[in-house]
Amino acid sequence: MIIDMKPSIRRQFALIFIGLMAGTILLCWLINNLFLEEYYIRSKRQVIYDAYNTISLAANSDSYDTDEFQGKLNDVCNRYNITVCVMDANSQTKYVSVNGGEQLELRLVGYILGLPMEEVRIEEQGEDYRIQRTGQAGNEYFEMYGRLNSGISFIMQTPIESIRESVDIANRFFFYAGCLGSIAGGIIIWFVSRKITKPILELSSISERMVHLDFEAKYQERARNEVDLLGENINKLSESLERAISDLKTANNELQKDIEKKEKIDEMRKEFLANVSHELKTPIALIQGYAEGLSEGINEDPDSRSFYCEVIMDEAAKMNNMVKKLLTLNQLEFGNDVVSMERFDIVSLIKNYIQSAAILTRQNEIEVRMEDYAPVYVWADEFKTEEVFMNYFSNAVNHCSGERFIEIKVQSAMGRVRVSVFNTGQPIPRESIERIWDKFYKVDKARTREYGGSGVGLSIVKAIMDSMNQGFGVENYQNGVLFWFELEAVED
Repeated sequence: MIIDMKPSIRRQFALIFIGLMAGTILLCWLINNLFLEEYYIRSKRQVIYDAYNTISLAANSDSYDTDEFQGKLNDVCNRYNITVCVMDANSQTKYVSVNGGEQLELRLVGYILGLPMEEVRIEEQGEDYRIQRTGQAGNEYFEMYGRLNSGISFIMQTPIESIRESVDIANRFFFYAGCLGSIAGGIIIWFVSRKITKPILELSSISERMVHLDFEAKYQERARNEVDLLGENINKLSESLERAISDLKTANNELQKDIEKKEKIDEMRKEFLANVSHELKTPIALIQGYAEGLSEGINEDPDSRSFYCEVIMDEAAKMNNMVKKLLTLNQLEFGNDVVSMERFDIVSLIKNYIQSAAILTRQNEIEVRMEDYAPVYVWADEFKTEEVFMNYFSNAVNHCSGERFIEIKVQSAMGRVRVSVFNTGQPIPRESIERIWDKFYKVDKARTREYGGSGVGLSIVKAIMDSMNQGFGVENYQNGVLFWFELEAVED
């Protein structure tokens, strides 16, 4: 979107153009008023001089009787509207222009004989000529009369039109035409300037978006001038800034993670040592007690010794299982385990696991319910997703009671796939809902001890789902508990 700037460059461009145009017209009008009349007079004088030079050259070369002389004077008279009469030393007419030269013969004779004439105003006096202004306003003439050394006499006249009236008419016409031209030019430049200013305004809009760290906008206009080069440089600058800010944010994010990770290390280490010490205290005490009993021979019968050995092996197995889970959790929490995003069928994964756990559910007399879903493809780490489902399913088996069934659902909506595992039994106490994801937390310690739980399984679920940035949770029902997790669906 191109923003409308106040004042706009388009308006400024049009006003500057109109101002220059109006100023030029005004300057021309002033020059006309001040100098046009003088220029006109000078032009008339120059015309007379040209005719005088032609006559003088002909007289000096004694060629005024020739056709060449006649032709030259005819050209000058016709071209510049000059009336000419030339007489020799015997007052014989040698040339009379066809445009009224006959009327000048008597006037030339009068000058030669010194007869009184009307009052004239002498403009210039030369060695063998004089230039004068004669006639009345509105019917004035420039007149040159002279007698050359060769005896040739001449007179020539050219009319001086009403120069002031002509200047006024010319200036009025020029003014009206200038105003009309300025208005028409202003309208044209207003529309033409849009093409010129549009790329500049687009660059302004792009730079403003760059100020707000929006680097999506790119220069697209083609002005076919230096603005295109500026636009290309703006595009390169935008890409460079985007990369630099992206790298900076990435580095800042990693630094923040490192700081947070370092701060958590000490707390996690202390918590880990405390929890492990607490969890291992009971099985170690049992192993130590039964081992001492065997050593001291408290019971000599084989059945008792066999029982003692079974207790020691069972406790050792529980300790081994807990250590493995703690190692898995430790890798997840410290980010040492890489998440590999894959496309796979979540329905197939669930069915395969249920089939492998069928012996466990039959031993516990649990019914597993699941609809026959079509394949549902998701993006996730397949191995870790199976571990999440395994923990949910194992937890459901261990806490199943009442009607003793487990129901599994796979639901898709809004680009997400939710997998839920419901088991009948006692709901989780409200005060324990938020804490069940903590390491070593047990809602019913006696029951957990009974099936050998370590309190780490749901912590592993939380770490895995956090590593994939996906949701998970738990919901209580009157007849049981439902655990769920979500994954990103593969779009068709």
